[in-house]
Amino acid sequence: MPEDKLVDAKSTESNKKPTQIASWIHLVGFLLIGVCVASSGALLQQAGGGPANGQLASHSIAIHVYLAVLVMDWALFYYCWAGVHRGGGSLWSLSGGRWTSWKSVATDIGIVLPFWVLWEGAAYATSRFLGPSTAKTVDSLLPESLLEVTVWIATAITAGICEEMVFRGYLLRQLHALGGSIALAVAGQGVVFGLFHWYQGWKSVVVISVLGILYGLLAAWRKNLRANIVAHAWSDIWEGWLKFLIFR
Repeated sequence: MPEDKLVDAKSTESNKKPTQIASWIHLVGFLLIGVCVASSGALLQQAGGGPANGQLASHSIAIHVYLAVLVMDWALFYYCWAGVHRGGGSLWSLSGGRWTSWKSVATDIGIVLPFWVLWEGAAYATSRFLGPSTAKTVDSLLPESLLEVTVWIATAITAGICEEMVFRGYLLRQLHALGGSIALAVAGQGVVFGLFHWYQGWKSVVVISVLGILYGLLAAWRKNLRANIVAHAWSDIWEGWLKFLIFR
């Protein structure tokens, strides 16, 4: 094949609309789950008679909340994996592949560090732009005891694995196949990711949507979720525990 035709063939292939990794009915089911989660979060924010001082819950149920989040993350991951598996895909269809050498591990860690700085800057700038929030906060649920810290770290690692597989592995790919635009897919999955966190209030939804878009950009660039998973897990450990341990 002549070189110019070979280049045209590669260009056509790269611009080709991707195929779905699960059925459209399965995607609708996922979005309906998102509607239920977002609605429940909104109701939780508006419910009266809750803990005093603007807190979403009492610290006494912190571990119960961690475990509930852990179970829900794995359940949502299973839902996505089941849809992909039914369509003939595998776990690697969601993750984009695993580490194959120490060099690939070092490369991803090297990407995670500057990405985390960007992530922190985006979260801070968006929060400052939106101003103070009047929503009930989850500060009372931050870990304090050794047991709580241990369970929180397990929950953060679970979130790094499951939420990246769900939103950047499953949803990003499905939206890309649906609309054919990676930019719209990155934006769409970021917004849905934010809406899943409505229990933290609408301003947090905006902040988390921005962060979800950053995760989506990283996944679209790397074409796998290895760096995403490490960055997400580390960010949750930092924001939920380590930052307060260091700067208190």
